[in-house]
Amino acid sequence: MKRHAIPEDHPRLKRVQACAATGRVMPCAVPAQDPPPLSRPLMLSRVAAGFPSPAADYIDRSLDLNDHIVKHPAATFYVRASGESMLGAGVHDGDLLVVDRALDPRPGRVVIAVVDGELTVKRLVREGGRLLLAPENAAYPPLDITGREDVEVWGVVTHVIHAL
Repeated sequence: MKRHAIPEDHPRLKRVQACAATGRVMPCAVPAQDPPPLSRPLMLSRVAAGFPSPAADYIDRSLDLNDHIVKHPAATFYVRASGESMLGAGVHDGDLLVVDRALDPRPGRVVIAVVDGELTVKRLVREGGRLLLAPENAAYPPLDITGREDVEVWGVVTHVIHAL
């Protein structure tokens, strides 16, 4: 398995973009360099997910989501997920994934990988002496990538953005 950064002139980029037509994961923006500020109000009090709590009448400060989800702007890109193989990890069809190429693709992390020229999002798992790209849905089989030179990891998924 090789670790791979996505250069803008990468020969497979057009093929990856073409994956959208086949329902595969595809880049929808590469890379995020110096994102513009997206400052929104941040409430000082937390929101109760159980019983309601009294509301605070003031805003603590502004919050820029880029400061929280993009740690390495020059090494970050976004992809839109397609399919249901990662439902157990909270990745739904159509979700926007934030991917950081600066992070090491270690076992246990969710990664974007190229397998046989196609992008996939899976959890990297070490099982015994084998290295697997494992789905988070029992309806899909894991892919053994032990010793395969045709597998490239493009980055580690750090955040999932989806509508409720």
